[in-house]
Amino acid sequence: MSKAVAGAKRLGRIPPYLFAEIDRKVQEKKRAGVDVISLGIGDPDLPTPGRIVSVLQEVAADPSNHRYPSYFGLTELRESIARWYSERSGVELDPSTEILPTLGSKDGISHVPLALVDPGDVVLAPDPGYTVYTTGAIMAGADPYVMPLTEANHWLPDLDAIPDEVARRARLMWLNYPNNPTAATADRHFLVHAVEFCRRHDIVLCHDAPYSEIAFDGYRPLTLFEIPGAKEIGLEFHSLSKTYNMTGWRIGWVCGRADLVGLIGQLKTNIDSGIFQAVQWAAIEALNGGEEETHAANTVYLRRHRLVAETLNKLGWNIKPPRATFYVWAPVPPGYDSIGFAGHVLDKVGVNITPGVGFGPHGEGYFRLSVTAPDARLQEAMTRMETLKL
Repeated sequence: MSKAVAGAKRLGRIPPYLFAEIDRKVQEKKRAGVDVISLGIGDPDLPTPGRIVSVLQEVAADPSNHRYPSYFGLTELRESIARWYSERSGVELDPSTEILPTLGSKDGISHVPLALVDPGDVVLAPDPGYTVYTTGAIMAGADPYVMPLTEANHWLPDLDAIPDEVARRARLMWLNYPNNPTAATADRHFLVHAVEFCRRHDIVLCHDAPYSEIAFDGYRPLTLFEIPGAKEIGLEFHSLSKTYNMTGWRIGWVCGRADLVGLIGQLKTNIDSGIFQAVQWAAIEALNGGEEETHAANTVYLRRHRLVAETLNKLGWNIKPPRATFYVWAPVPPGYDSIGFAGHVLDKVGVNITPGVGFGPHGEGYFRLSVTAPDARLQEAMTRMETLKL
């Protein structure tokens, strides 16, 4: 008698991926004839800069790029990342040992626990937060421990509230600033405290920084390694997705302490076969310039942020455009939970927003909205929102 095919037990601990479920509901509405405007996912609508596309088109025709790439990325790519880091933050990284290109930052984030933690270890994760911080831990057999983010604490975790017995078991801590979903930022004082906390408890500090370049009005987010001593206990994750409008290209990197980067590389050689080399050459082109393009994109995002704030404030909110990211994080109106409000908005005006509870239990009572929709569509969405009866 054959055994019934069943999923691994670990999958039973992982809820359905938030955005996949949202997409299912949106597709249902579209099949029913509803003109849905999606403000739910942070996927830049602005095109990848033409210079990057041109390089891809050229090098994709070269047969030398059609074979297996290096597991560890082109030397030229790692050197470009090191140069970008040095020019951007004054931080020096060794391209040969302290940088590992990844298939987008999600690839690196999800695999870090498999490389660095054992079953029974604790992974400290922000809530609300990017769900992969906790699901990656679960897949590795670790125990996620939630660090609540609250408005009262400016959406920063209270590290001193982590019990000593939890800190002793913790192997990784995830931070993410500028933050998804709250759009919060972290100042030097907090990051110094986080580095000191992780050093004291022998915890690897993992900083997810894909929004580091999406900032407004002269604000410049800190990268982790601008904090003294951070590289001794830390890793930082970057992506070209947001900075250069390259979400579909799937390329990013992890950098930091050499032995930790090496362990992630050891794992990934057994999981994937590297990044299509033509995409790597295009990434080199992206990193060797682009400040004006990113500034132009940020000008668009800030204009859209102001439109959203103006609209929501007419409806009774008190929204200020954030200092960074393309997200708006706001409380749901009285009488709604986050899923109920998102459903109400989708049903009544055909606008898709993300319920805060999808980012964790502490996201309940809030919703997230992304300004990565074309200007005309965002304006239409705001016009529709003004007709909502709350």
